[in-house]
Parts: sequence; structure tokens; C-alpha cells
Amino acid sequence: MGEPSYVPELFLILSQRFGLLLACVFAVLTLVPMGRLGLGRAPQGSRMALQIALFGLFGILGTYTGNNVFQSYANLRAMAVITAGLFGGPAVGIGSGLIAGGHRYFIDIGGFSALPCALATLIEGTAAGLIAARLPGRSLDWRLALLIGVVGESLHMGLVLALARPAQEALALVQVIGLPMIVVNALGAALLTEALNLRSRYKGKQESTQVQQILNIASRTVGHLRKGLSPASAQATAAIIHELVDVAAVAVTNTGEILAHVGEAADHHTPGQPIRTEATQRVLRTGEPLFLESPEGVGCDHAQCQLSGGAVVPLRKSGRVVGSLKLYGARERPVDLPHFELAKGLAELFSIQLELEDIQTTNQLLAHAEIRRLQAQINPHFLFNSLNTIASLCRTAPQSARELLMDLAHYMRQGLDSSRGFIPLSDELSRIRSYLSIEQARFGERVRCEVDIADDALDWPVPPLIIQPLVENGIKHGILPREEGGTVRIAAHRENGHLCVRIEDDGVGITAEQVQGLERESGLEATTSGIGLRNCNQRLRQIFGPEYTLSIEGDPGQGTRISFRLPRPRALTEPPPPAA
Repeated sequence: MGEPSYVPELFLILSQRFGLLLACVFAVLTLVPMGRLGLGRAPQGSRMALQIALFGLFGILGTYTGNNVFQSYANLRAMAVITAGLFGGPAVGIGSGLIAGGHRYFIDIGGFSALPCALATLIEGTAAGLIAARLPGRSLDWRLALLIGVVGESLHMGLVLALARPAQEALALVQVIGLPMIVVNALGAALLTEALNLRSRYKGKQESTQVQQILNIASRTVGHLRKGLSPASAQATAAIIHELVDVAAVAVTNTGEILAHVGEAADHHTPGQPIRTEATQRVLRTGEPLFLESPEGVGCDHAQCQLSGGAVVPLRKSGRVVGSLKLYGARERPVDLPHFELAKGLAELFSIQLELEDIQTTNQLLAHAEIRRLQAQINPHFLFNSLNTIASLCRTAPQSARELLMDLAHYMRQGLDSSRGFIPLSDELSRIRSYLSIEQARFGERVRCEVDIADDALDWPVPPLIIQPLVENGIKHGILPREEGGTVRIAAHRENGHLCVRIEDDGVGITAEQVQGLERESGLEATTSGIGLRNCNQRLRQIFGPEYTLSIEGDPGQGTRISFRLPRPRALTEPPPPAA
């Protein structure tokens, strides 16, 4: 029959038409809404049905991209159904295999090989789906697709030899189409799977960029939310989020009414009106965030509401739910799980800012002006630098980014705790660890720390934020100016009824003139950038008296050493009166 002459020609034809099919599949999965929804989500409901239909259609197209040989097609069905199973799991693999295989058997040209070809297509889709179920999150691997393609198409040829009759024609058919179909379908499945994997990874990069935008939102809304949860601050916050995040609408509520709604459905979600959605009422009642995947989940009582899903998270202040933040999706602009996680992170940061509204000064602890500066202000440079560091890690190390976000929230929340007047040394050290985690993430090995705290000193009551600013000063002004960085050492122990604290660094050092300027009480007002050595020194003087101020030593190039003593106050809740 001259079969060998067909083989090079089939390789060329299948390779050319494979490129066209790959371009068609990737364009559809990338551009249509279903393709965007399918990437990165477990298929279910209508999404699963669409995926089955699309991959089944690709399998049918794979039949017609082949070449008619002995009343059979040298085809590309396998690459479509194998990719379907690896992409969508058993249901999508079986469904697309049934569609493509059923078309080959019932509707296509028929021929003596119709049954084994249809059966092989179903087996390949099923096998790929079952393997994907055993490897969740790892199934889009080109090597796996290549292996399934080689084994599946080899089985395909075996079924043709076993089931097709006459046997002589079946053998002649396999001799012609066997090698081209095995090679091109296996390579096609591998390339298509890798294309989907790259698309998914690209989508992940897009989402990490969105995370950075969300964190930028947090810094931009600091000034608004610090004034409290009001219609004006809520409107500004919602507008900023809607500007930077691709969602259909953004809303902010208190516990009873809508404070702001920007985007779709604004015609009936009107500020000043009672909350309309059941989902929001549930979040306010339970304090648990909700991810809404359908209009029924949103629960809006308006018949023409365009909102089709969303993320609703509570806003808290002093442990109480005081409102909610909502990111809504619509049919063409859906909200997905990454949006949900970002909404929860934003709500945590927003809640911290809302707590700043209620921070009050304490006359017994220190002067009113200094406690305001100490407790009610968050150093914007530190906050913005921390957020940028976290944003950069979202793409390369999401778990580290999450841990740093928790460290930042802990650091900020600890700075708000002035209700007791004094806190255990262990709490102050906890805040220092959070601060160091963020700085080490930013500067790597340039920032090192050694801690030597006696066990019996951990419960000693200290004024809040009395050690951390000194550690921050050692890092910022001591070791970071050196290219190689350095080490900050923190030590504390009990001695003669006092807590003795020492903070030292091996940085650039300090001059005698600088020490004199820091110790001068009149220099306090020169500090405009937040907490520093002058602030700590002045607070110690106000709380415990002039004999308990900082002792600062150092020489240029030899590092800086700061030490002080603290007596045990008479009560943890009420500090002693300021010294005369």
C-alpha cells in the first residue's frame, strides 16, 4: 500500500494543524469569561458544564484537523481530552471524552475503526481526570501530559489492532498513523497543558500586583479612617478602593446603615439607607467574613440588583464589630477568592486605623502631647516601607508576606495598648520581635539582633514603647548607615529591686556632641519624626524622676550603648505620680 510514504506527510500535516488548534484553544480559554473563571478555580456548576462543552468541542475540532487515511482520521482529539482532564479533573475529562468520542462514533465518518477510536478518547480523558484528582494543584505539568499522551495513544493503537476488522486493514492503518499520532498528540497535550499553566501563573502575577494595589490603598486611606467611621471617611475609602481594584462595586457600612456605595447598584444601595443585603447583616451579627458566589448569596431584596457575588468582611474597633467592608462583583466583573483574602487583610488594617480614633492621653503616664505623639501616630515611612516589602513578597513568597502582614498588624496593635499604663516586659519584647521581622525582611542579613533577657524579668511592668524606639534608633541610625549592617543587642535582668535594660549596637557610633544634644530636655520639641531617644528620655524623667533617665555612651565607629533602670511601680494599672 506504500504506507511508509504517508508517515512524513502526516507528521507535517498534524504539526501544522496542531499549531492552529493550540492557538484556538488558548485564545478561547484566555479571552472568554469562562476562561478567566476557570483558571485557578475548582470547576463546579455552570463553570464545569462550560468547560466540558468547550473541551469537547476542541476534541471534535481535533478530529477534523487530522487527515483521512483508510476511512479513518489521523487526529488530534487526544491532546484536547487529556488537557481537559488535567485542567478540570475527572468530570471535565470524562465529559469531554464522551463528547469527542461520541461524535467520532455516532456522527463522524464511521469506518471500521470508529469503536476503538471513540473508546480510546474516553479512556484518555478519564485517565487524565483521575490522575489530576490524585495530584491537586500539580496536574498542569507538561511532563505528566506528555506521558499520558504517549501511553494513551499507544493504547489507542492497541485497541485499533484488537477491535477493528478486517485485521489486515487495521494493521495497515496503525503502521501509517501510529507514530505520528503518538508523537504529535503527546507533544500537543504537553504544550497545551504548559500553555494553561503559564496562563495560570501569569494570572497569579496579576493578582500579586493587585495585592500591592490593595496595600497602597491601606496607606492612602490612613488619613480618612483615622477620623472614624463616618459617611465622609467611608465615601473616600470606597472611592479609593474602587479606583484601584477591578470590582463592580465597593461599599462600607456601620452596624445599621450604608455609609458609602461606589459602583454598580448604586441606584438602590444608597448611603443613609438601611442595609439591604442579608449577607451583610449576617457578617455584622456573627463577625465572620463571607465569600458570596451568587446573587442569592448576596441576598439583595431589589429585583433588578446587578450584584452577582462578593466579599463581605467585618470592621472592628476595640473588639466590637462596628461596620463592614464589601467588595462586590457582577456578571462581567466577578469577585474571586484572592479578592476575598485581600478584603480580609484590608479590613484588619482598617480596623487598626479605626481604633486610633479612641486613643486618649494619660496624664499619669506622661505629658499629654507626648502620649498623643507616641500612641496616636504611626510612622508613615515605616508603614509605607513595610507595606511595600509585603507587597513585593506576595509574588515570590506569599506565606512570608502573610506572616509579615500579621507582624505589622501586631506591631501596630501593640502600639495602641495604653489602657493599663504599664505592660509586662514580655509584651514590649513581642512588639520588638514584630518590628525586627519586618526590618529583616526589608534589609536581610544587614539587620541582626541578639536578645538576652532573664526569665525573671519577663513579667516586669514597663511603660509601653520604652524599648522598641531605642532598638529602632540603633537600626536606623547605627547599623543601616554601614553597608554591611550590624547587630543590635538587647539585654535585661533584675538587680537590687530594679529592672536593668541595655540596648547596644556595633554601628557607626555617636559623638559626645550628639549625646549632649539628645540628653538636653530642650531638644525634645526638635523631634518631629515620631518616637526617638529624646522622647524615651523625657518619658522616663516624667514617670520615674531624673535619676532614671537614659545613659548613652559611644564613640564614632565603635557603636552606641544605651542603658537605663526601672523601679517596680506600686501597681500595674496606675503608675506613680510624676516626679516633681
